[in-house]
Amino acid sequence: MSYTCAIATPHALATAAAEEAVANGGNALDAALAAAATLCVVYPHNTSVGGDLIALVRAPDGRITCVNASGPAPAKADRAALADRHGGLMPITGPDTITVPGAVAGWAALHEEGAALEWRACFEAALRHAAATPVVPGLAEAIADAADLIDADPGMRQVFSPGGRPLAEGDTLRQPALAATLADLAANGPATLYGGPLGRRLSGVLDLADLAAFEVERTAPLSRTLRGHDVHTSPPNTHGFLLLQALAATEPLPRAFHRGIADRAGHLADPRFVPVDVDALLDPDRGPLAPPETAVTGRATGDTVAVVAADSDGWAVSLIQSLFHSFGSGVLDPATGVLLHNRGSFFSLDPASPNVIAPGKRPAHTLMPVMVTRGGRLVWAAGTMGGKAQPQILTQVLTRLFDGADPASAVAAPRFVVGGLEVGQREDTVSAEADHAELAELAATGAPMVTLPSRSEWVGHAQVVAADPFAAGSDPRSDGRAAVVHR
Repeated sequence: MSYTCAIATPHALATAAAEEAVANGGNALDAALAAAATLCVVYPHNTSVGGDLIALVRAPDGRITCVNASGPAPAKADRAALADRHGGLMPITGPDTITVPGAVAGWAALHEEGAALEWRACFEAALRHAAATPVVPGLAEAIADAADLIDADPGMRQVFSPGGRPLAEGDTLRQPALAATLADLAANGPATLYGGPLGRRLSGVLDLADLAAFEVERTAPLSRTLRGHDVHTSPPNTHGFLLLQALAATEPLPRAFHRGIADRAGHLADPRFVPVDVDALLDPDRGPLAPPETAVTGRATGDTVAVVAADSDGWAVSLIQSLFHSFGSGVLDPATGVLLHNRGSFFSLDPASPNVIAPGKRPAHTLMPVMVTRGGRLVWAAGTMGGKAQPQILTQVLTRLFDGADPASAVAAPRFVVGGLEVGQREDTVSAEADHAELAELAATGAPMVTLPSRSEWVGHAQVVAADPFAAGSDPRSDGRAAVVHR
């Protein structure tokens, strides 16, 4: 009997951890979990134990489940007090942007779905790298860009600027406190964080009762048939519906992306608090939409990792894990080594907004795993970094796959993004890589244009695996690697 597993991640050491899990008898779930834990150590500007996770998992019987491990606002969240404290707008970083981190609970939910190895096996590679790991180019650039954020927080300084010198490419990153936290999780499971001893050590930043009350949500995916394939993604509170909307659009993609920006701002929220009529939002007869012209206040990329894996036993995973912005909240707890996300910064403080902050409410979310099937059989699993641009990036990647591209070519091809990437840019701005074949056509739309370098991180890190036949592609814009493993 032979076994095959295709894997793609944005860091070569995470891919190696996945390969190790497979060599030890693991399946695609084990591979994804080993990679996800490792990325929290080797790619800490993009993901952390203190972040969120949303994933799709496909079982050998063809059933696809969405695991939504996005955490809510704390029970003590007070919109009026936040508005008074921050001038009516949510801050981008700092303690007020921290929501309950769901990633570890998400790992446990995925493990329960059908992992072949023991829970502690998820952490073996991550623990080795927490002792010492090389700083890769993407992390080095992020540390340089975040110098002020790092300098403002004692925990961040201790890890990323030891002795007062920011780590640079090729330096060694050491995280002993995080290693102890990972060892605790490996030995004692997620309960140590969600109400147990690890949670108590974090209680200076997070309320222990909020951690203890957190539960992962398992739902059916949001699915539509497009171009002869069934495309599956995550339902609200995520913006996965924007991918289905764009793939079905008859108008040019820049216009379709404009519509998505407006729909996310006007309708997306936690459906446990606010109804989200996805069928209406996906109705192709909704009529024309004027291009938005509002300015934005934050960067759209630099926050997320995508891990995708599929195997010959029929298991597949698309796992998206995030801090939201690069280095998240900028708050790293020195006692545990846990860097906490700033997902709460995406809440609104406008009482009329569907996404207004409230106790126990999850923010509108940018994470969106993707799977594509045909006749019940898996064709591709995909995901990307890219913040608010994730639906746009995945639309372009999937369109190339539908047109016959292999995974490596689909993720490497030039891309563009609609929406402001820098503070103050209008939401109808089009940012395109310099080697994009349709650069002139995009400029001819009259929208404000930004020309990006080829293979720019601003258009995300996409990852794809194919199952028929097995193949994998890791975005060259990342520090990643794709692999097809045989056992």
